[in-house]
Amino acid sequence: MTQYFEVYQRDGAARKGRLLLARTIETPCILKTEMLNENMGIIVNTGSMWEIGNMENAEQRLHQLRSEIGDNKLIILPHMCLAPDAPDCIPEALKKLITTGGATGRVYRKGRDTKAADMYILEGAGVFENNARALVDRVIDLKHNTPDDTALYLPNICLPENLAMLVYMGADVLDTTKATVSAYKDIYLTHAGSFHLESLSELPCRCAACASTNALELKKMNKAPRAQLLEQHNINAIEAELALVREKISAGNLREYVDGQCRTRPWLTALLRLLDREYEHIERGTPITRNVEMLANSGDSLTRPEVVRFARRIQERYTPPELDVLLLLPCSAKKPYSISQSHQKFSFALGKYRKFVHEVIITSPLGIVPRELELTYPAAHYDVAVTGHWDAEEMKWVSGCLEDYLSKHKYSSIVAHVDGAYKQICEIVADKLDLKIHFTNTGSVTSSESLRNLTKTMEGLCTGRKISETKRKASMLKAIVDYQFGKGAGEILVPDNSEIKGPFPRYQSFYERTQLATLIPQYGTVAITIAGAEMMIPRNSYIVHIDDFIPRGSILAPGILEADPAIREGDEVFVVGEKAIGVGRARMNGKEMTMSTRGQAIDLRHVKPK
Repeated sequence: MTQYFEVYQRDGAARKGRLLLARTIETPCILKTEMLNENMGIIVNTGSMWEIGNMENAEQRLHQLRSEIGDNKLIILPHMCLAPDAPDCIPEALKKLITTGGATGRVYRKGRDTKAADMYILEGAGVFENNARALVDRVIDLKHNTPDDTALYLPNICLPENLAMLVYMGADVLDTTKATVSAYKDIYLTHAGSFHLESLSELPCRCAACASTNALELKKMNKAPRAQLLEQHNINAIEAELALVREKISAGNLREYVDGQCRTRPWLTALLRLLDREYEHIERGTPITRNVEMLANSGDSLTRPEVVRFARRIQERYTPPELDVLLLLPCSAKKPYSISQSHQKFSFALGKYRKFVHEVIITSPLGIVPRELELTYPAAHYDVAVTGHWDAEEMKWVSGCLEDYLSKHKYSSIVAHVDGAYKQICEIVADKLDLKIHFTNTGSVTSSESLRNLTKTMEGLCTGRKISETKRKASMLKAIVDYQFGKGAGEILVPDNSEIKGPFPRYQSFYERTQLATLIPQYGTVAITIAGAEMMIPRNSYIVHIDDFIPRGSILAPGILEADPAIREGDEVFVVGEKAIGVGRARMNGKEMTMSTRGQAIDLRHVKPK
């Protein structure tokens, strides 16, 4: 925990923050490596014990440095500069080195006790280039053993081509070491890869350094001025990439950029795939809702945290309406599905029988989307490249999602109005579970003949059935509430005999004339009133316990005593304190709320003094 670092925006493990030093440094940031050893910099390296000599000299240098530069500059404490897998020969005295106050950076070594710091430096990070598994293991180990509100510095590894991936995995601070070393090796860096100067016929950049010369002139220069010019370009290339990555974090679509950028090197593609296996590390910082489009441009989209979380919640939380006729439908390019031409045709074909039918949409990469959740992120926000061909991984993932659903939820009749790969998936699942599925399409699913067949089939299955409009609306709200808060929550916020007011999609749940919840269309989740919060608090989930005060407007992390670790940014949360209860939207995850010493934790919407 730190008073010198604050995170204010997250996108998975990537984040934007501030090092609150003599001069505020916005992160992620790039440090000029040569400045670390100059006392004039904001971040100062005390140096290596190999150079300092002994602990007495280290203590003396540290105290002298702190007195010279003050508390509001960050000092990287003396360290051994060992290779990551070298035997731990660090003196006990160095392990217990007491700081002199002020902002502090510590070199982190796996297996060593972690001492308090404002920034942790992953020891020997540069040796993990081209070793995706080792880098992921070390970063995850560091993140598990250090507080969330401290900065991570990965030294001697940053290039324009890997910067986005390093930030995506959680790096806050990087440096220019590789840019300088590459320049003196005649290596020209770009976000698309590294090139030896001799291989270039022209300079693929128009930064100030490149605009002042051309490839031929650069090759003819003497070594020293050529290296200086290349270094200037290389640093420009890194800083340009950093600016783009920061914008991607702000927009909430860094993952889409990383999906493409990691293809520049095989080890970066491996890094992304290994990171996706560390689901908790990435998912914990991934907001529960967004207003931006989620682009599923590659097979790796099947394992991105938003997709996996959506599928898991349907498996573990979702409660379907009490309908025994299931209709399986294909997805559509337009979202939400209901506004697409194809789904409007399906709706017209179902006619008066639609309210007796439970609709589930089959899609890649989400697997399945019950109609009730079509507004919920990412169901209403994703786009996928449509080729008409599904690869084996897509087929396996989507059929697995459908199989899991149908093994848990039973229907008297299952109808599939699908063709192509969708039909193959239904057939695979039907064979595995020994189910009978009625297929209604004859050719295109939107042809007149197919739609007539759908109408006739539903007429035969649904004639004579009855259901109230209130119950149909209530079932939809219950399904969303269970997905959002867990099974059983729907029964609390949409109890029996509740009244559903408002036009779709702005349904409101009332019980005994008291409003409990409202469906928010742009999120596809519900917002809770104080009355609803009072009914939900006994469940003891999504609870944030605060100190002895009445909150106003927002709640900062220092005022929070404890928070449910299941909370994610964007979640609706219930605030409980000695003097008040409240409800609002989370601005950070539950673990951060509990552990952080800075930052806005909750946007408070309603407060009720006790």
